[in-house]
Amino acid sequence: MTIIRNEGTKPGLDEKIVAVLKSCFDPEIPVNIYELGLVYGIDIDANDSVLIRMTLTSPACPVAGSLPPDVESRVRGVEGVTDAKVEVTWEPPWTPDKMTDAAKLQLNMM
Repeated sequence: MTIIRNEGTKPGLDEKIVAVLKSCFDPEIPVNIYELGLVYGIDIDANDSVLIRMTLTSPACPVAGSLPPDVESRVRGVEGVTDAKVEVTWEPPWTPDKMTDAAKLQLNMM
């Protein structure tokens, strides 16, 4: 996962965004989208507008229509964020290898 902070970005904004992402869950998996490895990148521009590049566990994910807008709305609500957009990508495809060790432990995969 890559965080790009352009010059002029408010200090600590990236940590606030990550905290919000950790509050977003795929309802079928009891682990947040950040720890699941669904977030591929966070780009914060000089105006504190945020682009989140993320994927879903599969193209047939039942929350494909609702999870990205929910993430976008939550990130837009972070103090200091001027705008937010979520871009869903399927490349590279998500695999359980993208999960953090904490997520694997929580799902008894270690």
